[in-house]
Amino acid sequence: MKDGWGEIDAFEGSCQCGACKYGVAAGEALQTVCHCRMCQRATGNAFAPLVAVKSDTVTWTGYAKTYASSNVAERGFCDECGTPLFYRRRNCDEIEFMVGTINTDFTYTPVRNHGIESRTGWILGLAGVAERETFFSDGETVTSHQYDHGG
Repeated sequence: MKDGWGEIDAFEGSCQCGACKYGVAAGEALQTVCHCRMCQRATGNAFAPLVAVKSDTVTWTGYAKTYASSNVAERGFCDECGTPLFYRRRNCDEIEFMVGTINTDFTYTPVRNHGIESRTGWILGLAGVAERETFFSDGETVTSHQYDHGG
């Protein structure tokens, strides 16, 4: 096994609206966090939690559109709802899924940080910040329009 790669169980994922769904067979995977500026922009976030798998272990239902974010890579997203789904280097047999798109119970244990030159300074202090569950103080009921994968 390559450095940092470990065995994982099969998992499934989707975009918000359910137009793009994928399944990944059990096998080798590399779990990382990327802090590079391109991942920040692609996710609209401070970092991208990723799970790399071999492309031949992936099956798709629906169509993910791609954008060539650089001369070496493309990023996949749902053309209907815009959910960022994956990162893929060109001429590589691996695909890296955004962890937030995984529907099934999945234990995410990153083994490496990438793109640390762009890591935001406040990330390291999050462990000491106060926490709370999601709620609305006015008591408004939230009805999700996201795809219900049955879980």
